[in-house]
Amino acid sequence: MKKVNTSEVEEFKWASPKGNFAGSGRNVSEALGRKPTSMDIMERHPFDVEMLRIPPGKTPYPYHSHSAQWEFYHVISGSGQARDESGLTPIVAGDAFLFKPGEPHQLINDGTEDLVIYVVADNPIGESGHYPDSDKWIVRSPERRVIRSNALDYFDREE
Repeated sequence: MKKVNTSEVEEFKWASPKGNFAGSGRNVSEALGRKPTSMDIMERHPFDVEMLRIPPGKTPYPYHSHSAQWEFYHVISGSGQARDESGLTPIVAGDAFLFKPGEPHQLINDGTEDLVIYVVADNPIGESGHYPDSDKWIVRSPERRVIRSNALDYFDREE
């Protein structure tokens, strides 16, 4: 058995250039030995666990959806809102919710203390995503790239 104490897992932080998006996280699965780039399921693990911390007044990521990834959330402390296609839903400690592939979502901390959430996601290989608010796509094969594109005919530049 491999065991870690989450308070001892290194916390990493991020913020967008203008500061609209910010958060921090602890990669619990990686502390337990997960190798995210491995194609071996025994090294990659079938799911990823992150301890996400969102400061008051912030949202960690733009509104987005995943092509194949499922995400389960469990609110540990704080309060905020979860945004989806139907609007905003209040979230508080003890709430658990799920976003399946193709469901756009975003978390917002509109409370006065840090919003702490456990995030459990499967690890589909070849995952891509969409950002509806800015009409961008993220692709991860063969490399990670954020793009905008007009629709093309399947055979464009092929013949």
